[in-house]
Amino acid sequence: MTGRLFEVSPGGKLVGGARVPGDKSISHRAIMLAALAQGTSRITGFLESADCLATLAAFDAMGVTHVLDGDARVIKGLGLHGLRQPSCALDLGNSGTSMRLLSGIMAGQAFDSVLAGDASLSRRPMKRVIDPLTDMRAIINGQAGGVAPLHVTGGQALRAIDYTPPVASAQIKSCVLLAGLYAKGATCINEPGISRDHTERMLRAFGVTVDKDGSRVSVAGEQELTAADVDVPSDLSSAAFFLVGAAIAPGSELLLTGVGINPTRRGVIDILLRMGADIQLTNEREQAGEPVADILVRGSRLKGVDIDAHDVELAIDECPALFIAAACAEGTTRVSGAGELRVKECDRIAVMATGLQTLGADLEETDDGIVIHGNPAEQAFGGGQIASHEDHRIAMSFAMAGLRASQPITIDDCDYVDTSFPGFVDLAAAAGLAIRTSGSS
Repeated sequence: MTGRLFEVSPGGKLVGGARVPGDKSISHRAIMLAALAQGTSRITGFLESADCLATLAAFDAMGVTHVLDGDARVIKGLGLHGLRQPSCALDLGNSGTSMRLLSGIMAGQAFDSVLAGDASLSRRPMKRVIDPLTDMRAIINGQAGGVAPLHVTGGQALRAIDYTPPVASAQIKSCVLLAGLYAKGATCINEPGISRDHTERMLRAFGVTVDKDGSRVSVAGEQELTAADVDVPSDLSSAAFFLVGAAIAPGSELLLTGVGINPTRRGVIDILLRMGADIQLTNEREQAGEPVADILVRGSRLKGVDIDAHDVELAIDECPALFIAAACAEGTTRVSGAGELRVKECDRIAVMATGLQTLGADLEETDDGIVIHGNPAEQAFGGGQIASHEDHRIAMSFAMAGLRASQPITIDDCDYVDTSFPGFVDLAAAAGLAIRTSGSS
C-alpha cells in the first residue's frame, strides 16, 4: 500500500446537513470560457481541487490573470485570440477533462503547445479527440497508442466539420465545439447517445449562440464571448457518495444543499429511486443556467435493478458508488453497456469487482458490466484492504461501504481524492462516517 490511506471503522449512519464542493465539470468550463471572453468574469462556488486548479494554472501560463476576492475567482479574459504561448508544457496533472477540452482550444491558437499530465492521465485514450481535431485540419500528435503528451501545432486554419463521435461523450463533444469557435462555418456534433450538456449551457451564458435539434448540436465559428458571472452548484457526482451512503445505512437522514441536477447527469438519483431509496428533491431552482435542488435522503431497504446502457450514459461517473448500493440491496443488479468504465482512471469494472469480492460480495464480471447479487443483511460486507488504483471515485465509494461492514476497511492510494473532492474525509466524518486518514499525503 502506498500514499495516504483511508481507514473506515464499521457501522454508523449519515445525519444532518452537508454541502459538497462545487461541480467539477462546470468549474473547468467556467475557467476556460472566462479566459476566452472579453471582460472580467466572477466565479463563485469554484471547486478548489487539483484537477480544476490545473485548468486554472494552464490559463495562468498563457497570460490570463485572476485574483481571489473572498470566495470568488475573478478572471480577466483575453478574448478568443488573446492567449499567449506558454513557456513550457501545460501540466494538467490527473485531469482528463482539462486535457480533452483544452485540446480543442489549443488547436485554434496561433502558437505551438504541449499538453502533458501525470502517469495516470498519460495512459488514458486521447485518440478520441485527436481524430476529430485532425478532421478539422488541426495538427495534433500524441504518443504511440494515442496518449499524452499531446503536441499541438499552432497557426492552422481550422475548418468546420459535421461529426458523429464513436461514443456519447461530453468531453469529445466539448472539445470539438470549442475548436469550432475557431473554425469557419458551423461545426456540428451528432450525438450517438446522451452526454452532459454543461458546455452548451455555459457557452450560451457567455453570449455564444448554440443550436440544438434533437441529438444534433452546432456552433458557428468566430463568435465573441462576453464575460459572465457564474455561481457553480454543488457537484452531483460528489454528492452521489453521500446519497448512496445515506441510502444504505439504516437511520440515516441527510440533507445535501445546492446540488446540480442537470437532466443529462441525474441518473444516479433516478437509479437509486428505482432501487427504492427514500430521496426527495426540494427548493428546486436555476443557478448559472443549471437546475439545482436540495436533496433529502433517508436510509431505506434497497432492491436490485437492471441498469442498461441508457442509464449508464446518465450516471457514468457514479457507477462505482452505485455498485456499493447494489451489493447492499435485496436481489440482483445487472449492469450492462458500461464498457466505457474500463478506460477511466482505471478499469473501474475490474477494480470494483475485485474490491467488492475482497469484502465478501457475490458477483460476476462481464465484458461491459457486472452482475451483483446483493446482501440485504445489516452487515452486508466484511472488511479488508482495498486497492483504489489511484482512482478517487473508487476510494470514496469503498469508504461508504464501511457503513454496512462488520470489520474495518482500509483503502490505499487515496491522495487522488483531492482531484475532485477536497475535504471529503472531514465532511464524511462530520456526517457520521467513522473514517480517518493515515500515511503520507
